[in-house]
Amino acid sequence: MSGIKRLTKADYREILALNQYAFQYTRTEEENEQYGDKIKSHTIFGWMEGDELAAKVHIIPFQVYLGDSVLDMGGIAAVASWPEQRRGGKVKQLLQKALYTMREEGKTLSYLHPFSVPFYRKYGWELAFDQLECTIPIQHFLKDWNGKGKMIRRKKSKQTVSLLQQIYKDYAQHFTGMLDRTSDWWDHKLDERDQIILAQQQGSSEGYLVYQVADHTFTIKDAAFSTLNGRKQILQFIRNHDSMVETVKWTLPADDPLSLLVEEPSFEQKLAPYFMARIVDVKGFLEQYPYSSTVSSNQSFIIEVADDFLVENTGSYQITHKQSQLVIHPEKDPSLPRVKMNIQQLTQIFLGYKRPQELAAVLLVEGDPAAVELLEEMIPHRQTYLPDFF
Repeated sequence: MSGIKRLTKADYREILALNQYAFQYTRTEEENEQYGDKIKSHTIFGWMEGDELAAKVHIIPFQVYLGDSVLDMGGIAAVASWPEQRRGGKVKQLLQKALYTMREEGKTLSYLHPFSVPFYRKYGWELAFDQLECTIPIQHFLKDWNGKGKMIRRKKSKQTVSLLQQIYKDYAQHFTGMLDRTSDWWDHKLDERDQIILAQQQGSSEGYLVYQVADHTFTIKDAAFSTLNGRKQILQFIRNHDSMVETVKWTLPADDPLSLLVEEPSFEQKLAPYFMARIVDVKGFLEQYPYSSTVSSNQSFIIEVADDFLVENTGSYQITHKQSQLVIHPEKDPSLPRVKMNIQQLTQIFLGYKRPQELAAVLLVEGDPAAVELLEEMIPHRQTYLPDFF
């Protein structure tokens, strides 16, 4: 018989074989064992042709920051099929199964890193994260940054991770969409070859840098700052490598102010699309969403959402500002202003990747101007950023 099966440890050999073929790598037995431990937390669905695994999809449980709020998110990863099994709709059905499973588990968001943006757009995911990939000559850092405090070198340890997590959490709350990293994720994130440095002032940690230096290149793997002084300390630390390195490679948030801070802003900057996202449960997401605290209007409006792949999301959602809170109202007043969009644009707007008026200008959002303005007012201005990969 053919159909979808939830895979278990007994299926790991088939999972590993398909991974290695589809993603073109080989692992040692030890690495396979480590990967087996890693995927214990995954929910894995496979399409079976008889007793043979034809295709699969993994759901990885995460939590993500939307400002200072935390929402459950399902990361889609390791989507693969044997070439002789492709283009038969198996992956489509696996993705739909994954979405319904996430809804049942209370996950209102899903992320994935696309091999093809058009492919995943068909199923409701949309671009929501960019990365600013910078290649910077070390001379651009040669100024007095006036950073106060000292830099403390650390080795990978539980205590170090605790310090990094505190800084990271403060940093993450200025953005939308960053992972709430667990201790296991930090363990996966940090390599034994990494150099770890903390920016401290009066015993308080204000920033960190995880980096490697090789072949005259300073490569920043991860960085976060809880204060401007912490940022300046780290920029000063990078400057001090001018006798060792020629180039700094740093991937930053799309709106990072580094080019405003260095003396010479002319360096290689490439804004590249990165991860896609989709809202899994519109009602649940709208009820949990941290709306702007500056909303002043007491008016209500309706969002009409179309979701062709997960039809339970299709419908009208009345949003009312009531007693300093925005609530999803079960009643739909036909006289209220309305705004219409599909699930992709709803996701982009509520994550802050695109603004309502920006999408309305190109007719990806349609409706009453009053409703667009109300939607614009209730969405916080926060950059999406994801410095992780899965």
